[in-house]
Amino acid sequence: MTEHETTPEATGDSGAGAVVVEETRAAVPVTAPPQVPVASDHPDRWGRVDEDGTVYVKTADGERVVGSWQAGEPAEGLAHFARRFDDIRTEVELLVTRLTSGAGDPKHAMTSAKHVQESLAEAAVVGDLAALAARVEHVLALAEQGMEAAKAAKDEARAAAGARKLELVEEAEALAEESTQWKASGDRLRQILEEWKTIRGVDRKTDEQLWRRFSKARDAFNRRRGSHFADLDRQRGVAKNRKQELVEEAEKLVESDDWGPTAGRYKDLMVEWKAAGRAPKEADDALWQRFRAAQDAFFARRSEAFSERDAEFATNAKLKEELLAEAERIDPSGDLETARQQLYKIQERWDAIGKVPRERIRDLEGKLRAIEERVRGAVDAQWRRSDPEAEARVAQFRERVEQFEAQAEKARSAGDKRRAEQAEAQAQQWREWLAAAEQAVASR
Repeated sequence: MTEHETTPEATGDSGAGAVVVEETRAAVPVTAPPQVPVASDHPDRWGRVDEDGTVYVKTADGERVVGSWQAGEPAEGLAHFARRFDDIRTEVELLVTRLTSGAGDPKHAMTSAKHVQESLAEAAVVGDLAALAARVEHVLALAEQGMEAAKAAKDEARAAAGARKLELVEEAEALAEESTQWKASGDRLRQILEEWKTIRGVDRKTDEQLWRRFSKARDAFNRRRGSHFADLDRQRGVAKNRKQELVEEAEKLVESDDWGPTAGRYKDLMVEWKAAGRAPKEADDALWQRFRAAQDAFFARRSEAFSERDAEFATNAKLKEELLAEAERIDPSGDLETARQQLYKIQERWDAIGKVPRERIRDLEGKLRAIEERVRGAVDAQWRRSDPEAEARVAQFRERVEQFEAQAEKARSAGDKRRAEQAEAQAQQWREWLAAAEQAVASR
């Protein structure tokens, strides 16, 4: 049989109310007295029946009347009272077996053994009462030791339960004070609570104190977590407003034809987008789609424009190649003035054609420069051969320089950058020829 001890514990949302602690059973090895003989095997050794049917049992103090037998033969009566003794013997041996195996409840065994002990003095049985009494004393000793072992085990279990709850409390307090892993820590606090419910046997005062600490730690964690997410919500609201501004600016830039600065601004907007932080997910996703759509639209337009420009530049390069072929046919060894006029017209047409792909500029300009050097070399040679005309040429070249400089200034004033650059380039060419002519005059 099993006896339970009810221990009240602190209550809270842990669900830990009054809990039941089962005593720990343990086999207690003791030196047992000799076995009690079975009385029914030789009942005449322990008692007798006289002629009038009175039944006696032998004791250390002499015979004691235990009853009367009138229903049959005296031996049958003696066997009847011996069987009653054997029933008590069996009960006692069952208590011994349960206590020595650890399966019995020491407290219940103690009660049962005392009941048997108290009844032996008046028991209507025939058997070895002295041996049975010694056996009962043995049961009482076993029960006493079992109760002491159960108490020690119970105290140990209570201490272990208290220590485990203290560990859980300290872990909860550490999470409440330090952790920023909100989901994992929240899950762990729930696991601690579930384990807390399964730990029994802690005395009420200790349990209430530990429960208050655990509840305080959990509340502190929940407050910190709530404050964190409130701050996060505020930050996300600020981020949402900032990203809304960035989206609106990105959408305004879609139609810009100022390709370089606008592309640079889009890159800056992307940096600012990342720096703005996370907005609420649904709003963040929607704003990002708008931002990307605006960005993609602009760069698609720029790509299309660049494709058209590249095609135009490739056509310009082909036209300049044709001009170079024409310039190669200029022969300054004959009519030098005609050669200069031809070169001048080619230069004007060259400038009018416009830009070429970046990777072709050096090659094409270099070839034209070579032709210009060839014509200028012929001019220099002629100057050296016709000194009387040198002064007139100097004046003529100076006039042409001034003419092109005036054209460049006029074009700049009109905001025509391309024509201003063309005129300035022509003025530079004539400056070089002027410098050569002046050098020729100076070295006569």
